[in-house]
Amino acid sequence: MRGAWREVVMAADPSQRRRLAIVTLLLVPVIGIFDYQSGFEVSLFLIYCLPVVLGTAALGWRFGLLIAALSVASGLVSDSLAGAHYTSSLVPAGKGLMALFTYLVFIWLFDAVQTLQLEMQERVRQRTAALTAEIALRQRLEKSLLEISERERATIGRELHDNLGQHLTGTAFAGQVLGEKLRALDLPEQADAVKLVSLIEEGIEKTRRLARGLLFAEIQHDGLVAALTELADETSVQYHIACGFQLLGDCPVSDPRIASHLLRIAQEAVNNAFRHGAAARIEVLLDCRDDPIELTVRDNGGGLPPSGTRGEGLGLQIMAHRAQMIGGEFSIEPAGEHGTVVRCRVPRASHLP
Repeated sequence: MRGAWREVVMAADPSQRRRLAIVTLLLVPVIGIFDYQSGFEVSLFLIYCLPVVLGTAALGWRFGLLIAALSVASGLVSDSLAGAHYTSSLVPAGKGLMALFTYLVFIWLFDAVQTLQLEMQERVRQRTAALTAEIALRQRLEKSLLEISERERATIGRELHDNLGQHLTGTAFAGQVLGEKLRALDLPEQADAVKLVSLIEEGIEKTRRLARGLLFAEIQHDGLVAALTELADETSVQYHIACGFQLLGDCPVSDPRIASHLLRIAQEAVNNAFRHGAAARIEVLLDCRDDPIELTVRDNGGGLPPSGTRGEGLGLQIMAHRAQMIGGEFSIEPAGEHGTVVRCRVPRASHLP
């Protein structure tokens, strides 16, 4: 990596490198002129470091070494022309060697700093690329898991509706036939048969409700409003609480994936409000008058526990991740003294197919 800086410089625009090299070469005689005019008593040794550093930056340490040699020669010639006299020829030679050695140290330090900087930048770039790839992989895995979960929900819902529901319906019909036979024989067991049929019919209704809840994943075009309305109605019937849905504005959601995630967020928020908050009233609001649109689920339950004891519930994490997957923002906060407000804001532009 010692020549890494030079490789980067060589990869730059050739015209820029050529101009910088020419400026560096011209700078040496210009400084030599000032050195001559200032006299041999005043040394411009440090001023010559400027073209040395520029030369190293322009074309690497080899070119910087050339500039250093020219700078030493310029300094010796300027002092000689200015009238410097030495008792021995070894004095200017030693002076030049000391200056050249100092310039070499400058070149080495500059090249080392540039090399270290490039190595750090390369490590940061590699680490950033690795983290980006890891985040992208994790997002793909999370997306795949959610998609698999939705497919499994739909499969189980269809199995409950088509297979178990039909089986229970047939069982209820057989129980009715048995009850009719017992009634014709005037046997007391006829009442037990009627009760059995009633229990089976109740199981059929529960199976249908469960199947409809699982099949919410299959939202058709512009079906979010209907699905949220059905969610509110089913919640009211199943939990025996007041649950209503309100739509503000015109809100067609043409992307089934976005509609599915919004519905799942609403469904999870409603379930949490009843099961964990013991809410007696739940309001589901879909506001499409502004951009972004906003889904709000408000309840009058016990509210959120203290932040120190709340923990990180899986349901909250799933809702937040669903909002992130559709480019939305998720928040949950207390609704005054009692209750909780769950909000999900989704940009309207993300609704485009």
